[in-house]
Amino acid sequence: MNTFFGTDGLRGQVNIFPMQPDVVLRLGLAAGEYFRDENRHNRVVIGKDTRLSGYVFESALQAGFCAAGMDVYSVGPMPTPAIAFLTRDMRADLGVVISASHNPFIDNGIKFFDRNGFKLADEAEEAIANMVLNPDQQWQHPAPEKIGRAFKIDDSLGRYIVYLKHSFPVGQTLEGLQIVLDCANGAAYKAAPLVFTELGANVVPLNIVPNGLNINKHSGSLYPEIAAAKVVETGSDIGISLDGDADRVILVDEKGHILDGDQILAICALDMIERNTLPDRRLIATVMSNMALEIFMKEHGGELIRTDVGDRNVMAHMRRTASGSEGFANYAGKKLPAFSTRRSSYAFSAKADQCSCTTKTALFRSSRRAKSPQRCRKTTTRKRQSFAAVFRNRTRCQSHG
Repeated sequence: MNTFFGTDGLRGQVNIFPMQPDVVLRLGLAAGEYFRDENRHNRVVIGKDTRLSGYVFESALQAGFCAAGMDVYSVGPMPTPAIAFLTRDMRADLGVVISASHNPFIDNGIKFFDRNGFKLADEAEEAIANMVLNPDQQWQHPAPEKIGRAFKIDDSLGRYIVYLKHSFPVGQTLEGLQIVLDCANGAAYKAAPLVFTELGANVVPLNIVPNGLNINKHSGSLYPEIAAAKVVETGSDIGISLDGDADRVILVDEKGHILDGDQILAICALDMIERNTLPDRRLIATVMSNMALEIFMKEHGGELIRTDVGDRNVMAHMRRTASGSEGFANYAGKKLPAFSTRRSSYAFSAKADQCSCTTKTALFRSSRRAKSPQRCRKTTTRKRQSFAAVFRNRTRCQSHG
């Protein structure tokens, strides 16, 4: 049984097992040997967040992979989803993220993506772990002329931004919206402000000056009240709080109300159900999702399916059922978007008075304030719309003059 990897890769305090340079070097050797194909050129993409220790583990992994015969392409600080995309986009054999997600700088971690941008299967992790932990491991080193080379990719940020913008509906912009964006001094400190700015939004950035030690420090998704206060102060339309590797998000509406994971799930699911774009009306989440969300889905003709904790478990279920339904993962009680097999429109809270047209609204208040989602909708006086709904309204307004 594999006890080396956790639910989301390797993680621990820096310079304490397993996050030690010598162990990580063996990890690079093991992963390189496992994924090496003698019949073709082998490549691995390595990204990281902004932790000081990232330099240590990036160098150790580079040495291990090159020694195993794989070329290494380092892309620097990039969001975790970006590495999944770049691995696939660059036709690499493997993608690696050096990050401890929402943890403080004293921790770090390593997680892998296969060539299709998915987390590794249990069998692959177990085989790699066995090689790392076996003190008598006999490495199958390649011939000297077949060891790998290391490269620095300078245009990776631009590639990812273009990809994100292409996922946004053509002909629509974020003009007129003001967004408070807390990047937690983490991996998205460059990418996130650029994406929203280029789409037309007025961005109020927070925590975009990483120094290697301040990642997640009193910022980001663990402290959404920071963005909430700034939203109220600046009169912004929405607040977005990311974590250190930007695979976790907490939202804030224009009133400064914090929307947790289950609320975001409910808004997204209802919007997609109403537009008939949620396959089988099925929402896949983890066991951490509460009963109110399950009731909410049933009341709207949908279904909530729960998996074990971890986005890889959500994705595994999605791939097994081939439903293409929206999946979300849970970390420490926060539900996060997982990589989706089908492009879809995520919904956010936005001002209902952006347009004079009337639309259906997605209303869902915290179960802590009501016994059920039905009561929440009745007792909520402020209308909450999805970005998709706001855009449909704006388009309709413009077409009507």
